[in-house]
Amino acid sequence: MGNLHEDIKQKHFKDEFSKSMINLIYTSNYFYHKQSPMFKKHGLSVPQFNILRILRGQYPNASTVNLLIDRMLDKSSNASRIVDKLEDKKLVIRKQCPDDRRAVDVFISEKGMELLARLDREMDEWQTRNQTLNEEECRQLNRLLDKMRS
Repeated sequence: MGNLHEDIKQKHFKDEFSKSMINLIYTSNYFYHKQSPMFKKHGLSVPQFNILRILRGQYPNASTVNLLIDRMLDKSSNASRIVDKLEDKKLVIRKQCPDDRRAVDVFISEKGMELLARLDREMDEWQTRNQTLNEEECRQLNRLLDKMRS
């Protein structure tokens, strides 16, 4: 991975904005596919990892599926189905909400917390190996990405 022109074999773009959109999508997919094997060896997908991190952030409070949907990075993922799979793996616990019998509370389990602790260490190592921007460049990139979404 290097120069977008070489990587996707396209010499010309309509304009710099179009090129930046393609570059952003290409780079996002690049990192998604570089990280996926790390999660896969633990039996997780990227959206499942995202749900576990959200639940850990809420811990010890309960989360609803709607809260998970609101906070997920990939809004097209089916949060209910992901929670089902995580429950099958004993990484989350689902309980009927005492205040609203139609609602379900979701909590991260101890097993889920232990898995995230292991993944935190792996993620730190992965980030160290893959970090090519310094602190100021990261700050600038974050400002620009926030600006693009505003």
